[in-house]
Amino acid sequence: MADGRSRQLWGIAASQMALLANLHRDPHKTRRFVPRDFDPHAIPARDTPVEKVSLKILKVVFCR
Repeated sequence: MADGRSRQLWGIAASQMALLANLHRDPHKTRRFVPRDFDPHAIPARDTPVEKVSLKILKVVFCR
């Protein structure tokens, strides 16, 4: 129940922060803010895919 309440309160606060940020932004220089940008419970969307690399590089870094 505590997690649900935290999510609800952050949803409300994030909506208000997005509204305030959009009121003070320059529409020609920045994109529109959405509540997800301010909500710590929201899962961030990735713009670029994560590059997969071999684990051999960790051996080089941590084992000498």
